[in-house]
Order: sequence, then structure tokens, then C-alpha cells
Amino acid sequence: MPRKTPPIVLTTLLCLPPAAEAITVHRCEAQNGQITFTTLSCANDEHLAHQEVRPYSPGSAVALMPEAHHEETSGKQTKRREPAIVGGTQDKCGNLIDARQRREAIINRRVITGMSQLDVESALGKPDKITQRNSSTTYRYDLKRGRSAQVDFDERGCVTGKAKSQTAKSPR
Repeated sequence: MPRKTPPIVLTTLLCLPPAAEAITVHRCEAQNGQITFTTLSCANDEHLAHQEVRPYSPGSAVALMPEAHHEETSGKQTKRREPAIVGGTQDKCGNLIDARQRREAIINRRVITGMSQLDVESALGKPDKITQRNSSTTYRYDLKRGRSAQVDFDERGCVTGKAKSQTAKSPR
């Protein structure tokens, strides 16, 4: 059967002084700047300084920084700014399509608005003919059975519209 501890014993235990008091160690500094901490004495040519070490006692709190006084801060109002996105990708076509749409279009060999010239070449391969007028570029792909596809790019190298399919007219 368990015995109950009287409350007086518990209060007495709480009032006892901590068993681990501060310990003094020797800080020995040699001529070359090497520092050694020891409970023994230092060598004759070393400089001796006493250091008091207090063990950590659970439940004690030591302030690392002084308390902040909020009254002393400036009365200046700061304007809130929108958070900046760090590490976000910004493509030259203005992020009209996301990475998933771009990947699906390349896999399915389709051309959609917002793709770059490199994306179109990844989807369809190198063009058969490249035409440049003013600041726009046009890729032409010759397909099977006399058909061709034309992709127009703006001055930044981005697809401006859907690829246009054309049928070559046979001479009569």
C-alpha cells in the first residue's frame, strides 16, 4: 500500500538551498595567447585569472537583452508595403502561362500564346524557315502532304497568337 508523504516534507525540500553552488576555475593565458581553463593551478609563465562558473538551475530565467520600452519608440507612422516574392520566376512573356501549361503544350506538340521561341522549338523542333520583319519574327514549319504551320512572335520573342495552319495549293 503506498504511503503518503506529509506536506511538511515537501515544503522543506523546496526551501533547501541548491546543492550546486558556483565553482571557481583558473583561466590560464600563455605568452602565445593560448587560453586554458582548469581547476588546477597555472604554469609559472602563464597569467592567472579566477573565473566563477555557476551551473544552470532549471526554472531560472536570465535576461539576455534589456526590456524594450515601447513608449520610447518614434511616433513616425510607417507605410505598409506589399510583400515581395523572392525566388519567383518571371519569364519574358509576362507569365501568361504557368509551368504546367507550358509542359503539357510541349509534350502534346501544341503552340499556345505566352510560349517563348525556345518553348516552340522544344515542341515542334527547329523551323524550316525563319522570317524577320521590323521587330517580329515568324517561324514556318513544312508539314506532311503540302501543309505548313506558321508561328508569329512579338519583339520579345513570345507567341502572339495561335499557330496558323496553311495548305499549299497545288499548281494546275
